[in-house]
Amino acid sequence: MIDPLWERELHNYMGAILHEYQSHAIAINSVPDHIHILFLLSKNHALASVVQKLKQNSSIWIGKSKGLHGFKWQKGYGAFSVSQSKLETVKRYIHRQKEHHNKVSLEAEISKLCLAYQAPNFNPDYYWRDDQPKLG
Repeated sequence: MIDPLWERELHNYMGAILHEYQSHAIAINSVPDHIHILFLLSKNHALASVVQKLKQNSSIWIGKSKGLHGFKWQKGYGAFSVSQSKLETVKRYIHRQKEHHNKVSLEAEISKLCLAYQAPNFNPDYYWRDDQPKLG
């Protein structure tokens, strides 16, 4: 779980990882059970590679610097493209994430986004399987 006492350090660390992969961080914010990151993906790196390095390196950092050995992010992730015209809206949403998730669960948010984006492979029964912890 992401502790509010060190979340800013984590956000900065993840921003540095993105910088290493030529991907500019625009907004990063978290709640205890997940993180939202808005960034410009480099044309030189695949999204899956950047996300894998973010998760891998931040897991190691959390384990070593915060004593949470064995910390791991969930296997999957959600990624959505954002048009330039919606950039400020998404940035504001990320900065207000804590207030938003007091009203809307992560499960409801992901379902809404996947339906709005018409994600072809989104299946709530698979995404929120009973053997996976429900977040939010």
